[in-house]
Amino acid sequence: MDVDFIRGVVPPVITPVDAQDRVDEQALRNVVEHVIRGGVHGVFVLGTTGEFYGLDLEQKRRAIRITLNQVKGRVPVYAGASAITTRECAELAQLAEKEGAQAVTVLTPMFISPSEEELYQHFATIASSTRLPVLLYNNPDRTGINMSAGLIERLADSPNIVGVKDSSGDFTLMSEYIRRTRGKNFRVMAGRDTLILATLVYGGYGCVAATANVAPALVVEIYEKFQAGDLQGALEAQYRLAPLRVAFTLGTFPVVIKDALNLVGVFAGDPIKPVGHCTEANMAKLKGILENMGLIGRE
Repeated sequence: MDVDFIRGVVPPVITPVDAQDRVDEQALRNVVEHVIRGGVHGVFVLGTTGEFYGLDLEQKRRAIRITLNQVKGRVPVYAGASAITTRECAELAQLAEKEGAQAVTVLTPMFISPSEEELYQHFATIASSTRLPVLLYNNPDRTGINMSAGLIERLADSPNIVGVKDSSGDFTLMSEYIRRTRGKNFRVMAGRDTLILATLVYGGYGCVAATANVAPALVVEIYEKFQAGDLQGALEAQYRLAPLRVAFTLGTFPVVIKDALNLVGVFAGDPIKPVGHCTEANMAKLKGILENMGLIGRE
């Protein structure tokens, strides 16, 4: 299976919604266009940053269709197929395939605590339900489940499980993902935006970076300077990006990305309730970070 397209910077785009929590079509198109103008190498719709958990099936379908229509083949589109049950994940994967996505990304289940064998069967069943490449998604902070290096190594032998996005922030674990899948048709992508360069240096292929919603060109700079052999330039870009990722603690996930987009002039609207906007004090802090990064002008 061709996995050459799984590389570079892939933003998990936010999902703008209206007052009834329905996808705001024009706003989503604008966000997609914003990141493509920034030079990204793919677009990921319905990730955790995209608040997939707050959208019903029809709104998920709309989000995928709108994203694919706006992208128009310029970059690959990854669609989230995450849920608690294996059945629903498989149905979402099949939906993504039917709509024309190039790959699906599947998060570990939420709320429940499956054993390692149950996780293996979960992902293997989902992968067998679709012909699309499957990118695993490890995010223990959000789900309470941390995928072991042994499990990743085992799953990497499945024909269409072709990679993993790791948001654990545990670089030793991520480095083991990379080491133990060497020689396999498998790619590791950073999911923690402060570790993009470190992942590339160790042998990863890129990142699925929420900050690339707001500062796509800067995140792309890390990747492209590394590819060009400019390690110092890539490091400086990584340093410049770090304050925005650290600022995620200023609000309830994932509102900081939406608030930051609103501040830089790309309409992102409101988060899906019960999440609210950053407090006035934290909004001022976020604005200061964006000013220091040169993403908005100083008043």
